[in-house]
Amino acid sequence: MAISIDDIKKLRAMTGAGLADVKKALTEAEGDFDKAKELLRERGLAIAAKRSDRETSNGCVLVKSVDGFAAMIALKCETDFVANGADFIALTQSILDAAIAAKAKDIEAVKELTLADGQKVQDAVTQRSGITGEKMELDGYLTLEGENIEIYNHMAKNTLCTMVQTNKPAAEQGHLVAMQVAAMKPVALDAQSIDPKILDEEYKTAVEKSKLEQVQKFVDMKLKKAGLNPNLVDSEDHIESNMSKGWLTQEQADEARKIIADAKVEGEANLKMPMIEGIAKGRVEKFKKENCLVDQEFQFGDGDKATVAQWLAKQDKDLKIVAFQRFTLVAD
Repeated sequence: MAISIDDIKKLRAMTGAGLADVKKALTEAEGDFDKAKELLRERGLAIAAKRSDRETSNGCVLVKSVDGFAAMIALKCETDFVANGADFIALTQSILDAAIAAKAKDIEAVKELTLADGQKVQDAVTQRSGITGEKMELDGYLTLEGENIEIYNHMAKNTLCTMVQTNKPAAEQGHLVAMQVAAMKPVALDAQSIDPKILDEEYKTAVEKSKLEQVQKFVDMKLKKAGLNPNLVDSEDHIESNMSKGWLTQEQADEARKIIADAKVEGEANLKMPMIEGIAKGRVEKFKKENCLVDQEFQFGDGDKATVAQWLAKQDKDLKIVAFQRFTLVAD
């Protein structure tokens, strides 16, 4: 049967699908709108399944706060071309609007919500995947509840959003701290809030790094004592390269290799663990200072090196950060 342009426009408005896809679906469905919509949905499911192993490294992140409930969500896709499309951004916004209205607690609850056009969220995402031909998935749904929440969409680029909650009204200060969260990517509000597993991993890493550094110092000392420049023999590639340039003789290279091998064994055997542990603990304390929001150097103050907590106290002695959230599509 002939499919009118009005029918095509109507279904396109209902689904957001491309003209060719809409015409094909209506033709196959013999003009039945419900059947055509189902065909478009099935096409989306097929594409989603076919591209299930693809990486969704692009997308749109949006944030919103209404009446004591704030949320951010990311709708991810494969390319920035799709991510920057008006329809894709509009879909992300409609999902966030529904999540805010329902005060959804987690991503699974969001997927079950119904959008203003009557579609379920997950169905709408699947359909959009069918339209664009790209894998899409919801991710990064984070919330804050209560008063005094400030939100920030970094440079309005829809790739990094933050939320900050203060203990009392402080819109200007809260906004600046939200920018701090975007720029300095803290992992916790304060030292007490850091996941113990993160601190344990940081300590283990710091111990191993400190061991390697102490052994290397011992190796360098032995090389210098033998009249060899450690910078010329710090890797096998460097040794070979420097020999070809005439900066090392074969005899010097062989001597360096033997010194390095022997010194590593001796250095590891003579490591002083109390010293290593002390260095590691210092590194963990530095990690806390750099990664706890209230202890970070405030980036938007008067250049006085004040921490976030100190800067807030200057604005109002009782002003404090209660909570924050951050999500980004860009690798930190």
